[in-house]
Amino acid sequence: MINKHLLALLFISTSLIGCNSGGSSEDTEPLPVDEEVTPITDGSWYKPSVSTTWQWQLKDTVNTNYDVELYDIDLFDSSTALIAQIQSNNQKVICYFSAGSYEEWREDKDQFNANDLGSTLDGWEDERWLDIRNDNVRSIMTNRLDLAKQKGCDGVEPDNVDGYVNNSGFNLTSADQLDFNRFIANEAHKRSLSIGLKNDLDQVLELVDYYDFSVNEQCFEYSECETLTPFINQNKPVFNAEYLQSYVNDDEAKIALCTESINLQFSTLILPLDLDDTFRLSCL
Repeated sequence: MINKHLLALLFISTSLIGCNSGGSSEDTEPLPVDEEVTPITDGSWYKPSVSTTWQWQLKDTVNTNYDVELYDIDLFDSSTALIAQIQSNNQKVICYFSAGSYEEWREDKDQFNANDLGSTLDGWEDERWLDIRNDNVRSIMTNRLDLAKQKGCDGVEPDNVDGYVNNSGFNLTSADQLDFNRFIANEAHKRSLSIGLKNDLDQVLELVDYYDFSVNEQCFEYSECETLTPFINQNKPVFNAEYLQSYVNDDEAKIALCTESINLQFSTLILPLDLDDTFRLSCL
């Protein structure tokens, strides 16, 4: 799922008062929050460096012809053969999956229980927020990490890890989200998988030590990129995507964007919102 940051801003006020419109947590026994979880940082997994070049495509047949260091593609839709093909060109593969939302078309959809599912994601009628405190949800996500490992992915991009600032249908707190995001990161590292923090700008300082890179959408459009500099300071790349049509049609706007991006040492792409490879402009 993509472009959630603006939606998060629209619903932050309702989440702060604990909206329960889409699902009930009465039948759920959330796991206790452990505020002292130590990040797993020592291991042999892929650790990309600042200014790594990349391609991000989540729809349609993946175009493998780009001269980049890293591909970010869908975990479920990408075959083991495709992943191996990309890697045979000395390129790394990051596998995308949603860690915080239920997608009704995924092959493991029947593993979710009714009380795992919360409100529908605004703008995405076939997705629902998940109760990330729930042991069953966490078990499904570790199974997805196992799948990424089995398919040969070098790392993962878990999406929708900011339900606490959205109208999730659960009383998710900042502490709940931190606990889950740290859990996912450590579980990835236990499997020698690299992992990226998707958006969740408000918790960058608390999570940068747990993650190997950042995947961000539209930080230049919303003037939020400075929030991500802790990743750069630790020599961890920021993979940024921008969607404004002005960056495509206006050379001056593109040059200004790319100049700022290069100064920040970000890896910025200008992409179609559907991430379907209908066009691609890179600042690197």
